[in-house]
Amino acid sequence: MIRTAVTSAEVVSTVSLDRMAQPAFRFPRVTLSIAFVFLILAAIYGLPAATSLPAGGYDDPASESAQAREVLDREFDSGAMPIVFSVTTADGVDSDAARTRGQAIVDALRTYDYAAGITSYWTAQEAASALRSEDGRTGLVAAEIRGDDSDAPARAHELEQRLAGSSDGVDVAAGGVALAYFEANTQSREDLLLAEAVAIPLTLLVLVWVFGSAVAAVLPLVVALFATAATMAALRALSTVTDVSVFALNLATALCLALAIDYTLFVVNRYREELGSGLPPDAALRRTMQTAGRTVVYSATTVALSIAAMAVFPMYFLRSLAYAGLAGVLFCTIGSLVVAPAMIVLLGNRLDRWDLRKPILRALGRRPGEHRSIESGFWYRNTIAVMRRALPIALAVVALLLFLGSPFLGVAFGYPDDRVLPTSASARAVGDVVRSDFSQNLEGAVTIVLPDRSGVGAEALDAYYARLSTVGGVTAVATPDGTYAGGRLVAPPPEAGADRAGVSEFVTASTTVDPFSTAAKNQLDELRAVEAPAPVLFDGLAQRNIDNVDAIVSRVPLVLSLIALTTFVLVFLLTGSVVLPIKALVANLLSMTAAFGAVVWIFQDGHLGALGITPTGYLTANIPPLMFCVVFGLSMDYEIFVLSRIREEWVKSGRTAADNERAVALGLARSARIVTAAASIMAIVFAAIMVSEVSFMRMLGAGLTITVLLDAFLVRTILVPAFMRLAGRANWWAPEPLARWHEKRGWHEGGDVERDDLDGNGAPQPDSNVEREPPAVRA
Repeated sequence: MIRTAVTSAEVVSTVSLDRMAQPAFRFPRVTLSIAFVFLILAAIYGLPAATSLPAGGYDDPASESAQAREVLDREFDSGAMPIVFSVTTADGVDSDAARTRGQAIVDALRTYDYAAGITSYWTAQEAASALRSEDGRTGLVAAEIRGDDSDAPARAHELEQRLAGSSDGVDVAAGGVALAYFEANTQSREDLLLAEAVAIPLTLLVLVWVFGSAVAAVLPLVVALFATAATMAALRALSTVTDVSVFALNLATALCLALAIDYTLFVVNRYREELGSGLPPDAALRRTMQTAGRTVVYSATTVALSIAAMAVFPMYFLRSLAYAGLAGVLFCTIGSLVVAPAMIVLLGNRLDRWDLRKPILRALGRRPGEHRSIESGFWYRNTIAVMRRALPIALAVVALLLFLGSPFLGVAFGYPDDRVLPTSASARAVGDVVRSDFSQNLEGAVTIVLPDRSGVGAEALDAYYARLSTVGGVTAVATPDGTYAGGRLVAPPPEAGADRAGVSEFVTASTTVDPFSTAAKNQLDELRAVEAPAPVLFDGLAQRNIDNVDAIVSRVPLVLSLIALTTFVLVFLLTGSVVLPIKALVANLLSMTAAFGAVVWIFQDGHLGALGITPTGYLTANIPPLMFCVVFGLSMDYEIFVLSRIREEWVKSGRTAADNERAVALGLARSARIVTAAASIMAIVFAAIMVSEVSFMRMLGAGLTITVLLDAFLVRTILVPAFMRLAGRANWWAPEPLARWHEKRGWHEGGDVERDDLDGNGAPQPDSNVEREPPAVRA
């Protein structure tokens, strides 16, 4: 037998966790009362966030398009979000009823303080044909709504409430980016409630089976409720000093429920294991905090750092999701290490009441509560079988994951538009009509800003605008001097008194191309190729699409580097090996590659009916980095759980190749059931996100569900033992200087503190060196 000692770093860490849980041990009622009061106050403060947070945040504030909008806002009080009204009647757009209704909308917009750039079929003169549908039944009224992501959508909704509707045979509907943001916000709140209504009952049923009793199954739900309320309050407080997207609430709810179940399951399972090995309840709980508690802290740190990498991206949509993830991980950790232990102490023997599995176990010929040797368990036997055929199994799994990931080679990214909404949404319905029935895409117009045209004559400017109007796909260029089409002036300025008194100027190029298409990118290149008499900035959906995709793609190497570095350091600190961190990185990348390939195949390419959404030929650019950061953290969550138990067996072994195999088998036998159970529950939670009617949230839910299941059932339980069998003793190798440093200063999983190192109260005795046999575990 190998004797292991407790290092000073272990003692400090153990004592710190022990102190953290002291209130739960000594004053469980007080602890739970404080937690309950905090939960109520946090819920009261945080719930209004669902109605107050904006639905935007997709733009890079340092991009060219953002700079153009800043000039437009500062100099012209423009550069706002578009709103579009469709006016439809069976009598045609030239009927008196249609003209009267269209003019009424124009008049209402002209008197509205926050509307600008108003145009319509009935007032646009020579450009009117572009605002008339091909069947002649629908005409358009377009304008810009001033304000940011918070203000403009609410103002668009106000106008929709006033102006949309049916009367005298004329139907008016509202759309555009501003209204799409509002409807996305509203839809997000509804989806959040529906996801919770679906996830919580299903999760509770599975929890009862996994935890073994209806009483124990309530623990993770209490922790999740505590963490969710606290996270919502934190996000609302944060929104007072920075922008926070409403979609952060959806992620926070799912993540808090998933991690609360994960961490609480790990704590409860270890507590039961220690009880089963003969420790009294108090010492068993302390031992649990020193082992499972430390693993939870490791896991939470890994998840938090992975999610924090999203803060690198400049758009506040992703940054706010990073805030939600960090807050959720923090409060889940506190809940599982403070609230859950207090409930365990208070419940005592009642923790295992109402075991609803007993009838099923009896039907399977097993006695409830019976203990079985670890070698007779499924996961021990499965791991041994995998390691006997390690090379062919590893090659087969890797080949399968790469095959599943192959569609990702054809991935395309784009900017979200109204097509992220269900077809029943007004903005989506109007957007579909504009795309199918009109030659000109109003939202696809390109705005060209000249921030400083000092010293440039009017003739040079007009010649530039005339050349712009000859670019392919450009139907007209609206300028202060009038409208150009086909290289010549075809209409005077729409408003009398237009002049060029300022140093800045902007023009709008109307176009027939889809702003999210390759044709739009090529058109922008052609517009840029027209020599300008002064520096220019481009804006419009096509430019924003390019800017924001570039902002994400350009930062991916940095995000990957940060995550890889933090993963390497944390796994090294846990294991003392430089091989296992590399194995963890490769395994995680393989599982995520497969999941990303599946997402592209389903949502971009449209297979399986795109799971009920409209495929656009590209993925919303913000979702893949979000998926990567969240999933990488959750994959490391499972990796930490598995490695911590494997290492416990390794450090007390003879450290031979055979000991490595036995450590892997025993470690997985003690952790695989927990990992797969947690993954199954987490998959239910993430799958509930798929009830969302916002397409990119449905895509996120599917991606997270696929990755979690692949990672837990294929990577951790098959690929990892196969790899560790092939690597043998090299799994635990590190250069001598690093090995010595880790021996003295590294963080060690609490399993290194042997059972006989505990005094009568379950506290560590740092000077003792003892041997022990592994405890039996509940089947």
